[in-house]
Amino acid sequence: MAFGSGRSLGVMLVGRDAAAHAAVRAQAAERAGFDSLWVIEDYFQTGAFALAGAAAAVTSRIGLGIGVVNPHTRHPALLAMEASTLAGVAPGRVTLGLGTGVRRWIEHQMALPQPRPFATLQDCVDVVRRLWAGERVSREGEDFALRDVALEYKPAQPELPIVLGVKGPRGLALAGRIADGALCSIMSSPAHVRRVRETTAAARRAAGRTGPFPILAYVPVAIDRDVNAARRAVRPLLAHYLAHLHGQPILAEAGVSESETLAIRAARAAGESGAALVAEHHVDTFALAGDADHVRSRLGEWLDAGLDTPIAVPVGADVTEQIGRIGAAIGPWLRERA
Repeated sequence: MAFGSGRSLGVMLVGRDAAAHAAVRAQAAERAGFDSLWVIEDYFQTGAFALAGAAAAVTSRIGLGIGVVNPHTRHPALLAMEASTLAGVAPGRVTLGLGTGVRRWIEHQMALPQPRPFATLQDCVDVVRRLWAGERVSREGEDFALRDVALEYKPAQPELPIVLGVKGPRGLALAGRIADGALCSIMSSPAHVRRVRETTAAARRAAGRTGPFPILAYVPVAIDRDVNAARRAVRPLLAHYLAHLHGQPILAEAGVSESETLAIRAARAAGESGAALVAEHHVDTFALAGDADHVRSRLGEWLDAGLDTPIAVPVGADVTEQIGRIGAAIGPWLRERA
């Protein structure tokens, strides 16, 4: 599967050119020793299952994570079908990540209603698991319905781990109660990981759940002997997300003020990248950027906060080369710590 019960290292298929280079980068990740490869589905960019299928076809060991899709744009029966198909290509390697999605994309741009996003997410997890187990499911609801639906063949993978990509207290409590792990978004920080660990652990205790519950997080990574070059490389990406997530708690809990993100938003509105306004503390809080020793040292803070699986978002002119550097610098070290 795409993660284990202990520490592991993941990497994300990243960029607008991800589809064109999916096979090469997936093979590079497997050669570099990564435990898992993750694909996102940001609308209106690349489709997660198509990318994951391309990666599955050219690899044999690496776990494949869908991180994440939602039950509003993809019906839960379709999600079960797609995940089962992927497991047929890569049995035992598939993990499904689910979330509520971005309201602007779903409600405003696609005109799809989200009357009760967290309840819908909970129902989706239940339906996907029941279909995966071979049940025939009927359900009527205001969000989605199924009428006498069953998968027509048994999934090649006996169990489907499901992680929830959520940030707020309600979503994290839900993850602790029903999911197999929590997937933190890009622009997480050690402080956010600590809150995710504490919130999900409390929910699990209240629900009487025991056993491993891995915390995963997307983390921008750039490794270079030239430390300044590595740190310059991540700044445009961080500027994009600092502006995009202005006012959200995930930034506030990392100590970023709204005045900082407002300045970056203003720069971007004026046609600049905003990278010049990304400070050193932003880089160290939200990314791993520098030489290998510096990156390992900073990652140690995330692990101490409760992170089990860092999912590297490789940043650099040559993404395939960066994948190799990250695997070599972090993989053996992380396994030793585990």
